[in-house]
Amino acid sequence: MRVVFVHGACVRDGAWWRHRTAELLAERGIGSRSPALPSCGETGIAAGGAGLAEDVAAVRAALGGEEPIVLVAHSYGGIVTAEAAAGIDAVRHLVLVSSYLPEIGQSLGDFGGEAPAPFLDVDPVAGTFGVRPDLLVQTFLQDCGPDIRASGADHLARQSVQVIGQGVAAAAWHQVPTTYLVCTQDRGTPVDRQHEFARRADRVVELDTGHHPFLSQPAAMRDLLLDL
Repeated sequence: MRVVFVHGACVRDGAWWRHRTAELLAERGIGSRSPALPSCGETGIAAGGAGLAEDVAAVRAALGGEEPIVLVAHSYGGIVTAEAAAGIDAVRHLVLVSSYLPEIGQSLGDFGGEAPAPFLDVDPVAGTFGVRPDLLVQTFLQDCGPDIRASGADHLARQSVQVIGQGVAAAAWHQVPTTYLVCTQDRGTPVDRQHEFARRADRVVELDTGHHPFLSQPAAMRDLLLDL
């Protein structure tokens, strides 16, 4: 099999966010990749100029071929994969990590509160939002090592606000076996909300980790993926 990781909101360079887990998978002969998301300004399009449709197209382009795929979606990535994985026979399993399983027509905004989370900075003029660098470690990387904490801010990105209100046109998790990973020490997506979101999944697994288990507990993530 191969693993495709779809990163969350307000970051770039998915290869970095998954690198510790990817290295362990590679030792077992499992290849992986992380498609760049246009709404995060990763493909040469200004972040404010791309939305969910462009992200979906980028992920679908990474799902070609006949080799079985485990599609791992982190946070906002679950919105993208719900549509991107639809009708792709090679996708054999979805893994949602502290993420969302939207029904057709639901958007990222349907899973949040009325006001932006305190760790987010929204620029309505530029049409972008991002994670406040001063709150990155304590909110998302508190259980990671010092090298990861020191480097995390270098991989943040401003993202188009368009993705917040754009609904998905498909819900692949209805057709593809789905595992939801609850991150019990996550300070960005509270665990009670994760359990609420996870009700739609076929299987729920808990891990005592923060928002980025690919970085904080790579061996556990490797084992989870190999056991599917």
